[in-house]
Amino acid sequence: MAENKNVKTVKAKKPVKTAKPIRVTKTAKSPKSVEAKKPVKTTKTVRARKSVKVTMPAETPKIKRVVYDVDAYSPPQIAARLDAVAAVKAKDSPLSTFLLGINAGVFIALGAQFATLVTSDSGLHAGLTAVVGAIVFCLGLIMVVVGGAELFTGNCMVVIGYLDKRITTKRIFDHWTISLIGNFVGSLLVVFFVYKAQQFTFFDYMVGGKALLIANNKVNLSFPAAFSKAVLCNAMVCMAVWVCFSARNVADKIMTLIFPIAGFVASGFEHLVANMYFIPMGIFLKNKPEVVAAAEKMAGKTLDLSNLTWKGFFVINQFPVFFGNVFGGVVLAGIAFWFIYLRPKLSFSFSIKEDFKKDTVN
Repeated sequence: MAENKNVKTVKAKKPVKTAKPIRVTKTAKSPKSVEAKKPVKTTKTVRARKSVKVTMPAETPKIKRVVYDVDAYSPPQIAARLDAVAAVKAKDSPLSTFLLGINAGVFIALGAQFATLVTSDSGLHAGLTAVVGAIVFCLGLIMVVVGGAELFTGNCMVVIGYLDKRITTKRIFDHWTISLIGNFVGSLLVVFFVYKAQQFTFFDYMVGGKALLIANNKVNLSFPAAFSKAVLCNAMVCMAVWVCFSARNVADKIMTLIFPIAGFVASGFEHLVANMYFIPMGIFLKNKPEVVAAAEKMAGKTLDLSNLTWKGFFVINQFPVFFGNVFGGVVLAGIAFWFIYLRPKLSFSFSIKEDFKKDTVN
């Protein structure tokens, strides 16, 4: 019986079922508390940033009205642009200046031969013929300006930058000298190829006869006549450069070049670089009997070709024309425009001292 009592005591231990408290783990459904963190969806705040991007006013004020301005540059702006060009030319290497000078000589020579061709067999009045030839001669200056080249006569306007201290004395003289040599080389290249192409045989040697007449007239000018014509020529050439810098596009540049250039050509003025084509071509052609006969037929008289030599080219023509072009371009154009628009502002004050003091009435 005592053993049975002990068994009963064991049964009394039934409430020891402590396994039931394991159900407390149900309360451990703490992941639900993690679900409580769902309202922490901060991505909603990112949507608020999108509204900030919509209201950004910084990208709206882009106004480029100046780009579409079709009006020409004003004279003060032209002077400032030429002044800036002088600063750019001061940085060019001698080699690039020489090569661009050759380009300019080629371009001007091509315009010169074009004018010779057009006017060789014209049945128009002499004045209208000169106008037609002058207009087609503009081909050379158009290619110089639009294509890019270093023409000595046009570079006389660089004196504007020199007076404004954008380019040194040595550099401007080097630039003028190198570009002039390049112009001469380019002109002779065209003379050689046009001569080898036998263009002088066109229209029963009338093209060659016209070229011979042009060259012979240029080497028979007196010094005052050649100098004066050269002054007027480069003044007009530099005026063409001046108005060309008022243009905003290529079409405007071409239109502004035509009338000043055609004006000096039709007027018979003397251009240094153009003569580097006209006169050497005449020197080559004077040994052609057919060309001489055609020229005398066009002139209606026997021609005296004694001055049509290399000495006549350099001494009679190039020497006075050089100084005339420099004076017309540097003084009449470059210095004049610099003085008008870019000179330093000077202020003067005057004080007048009285010789006698005014009488005062007591």
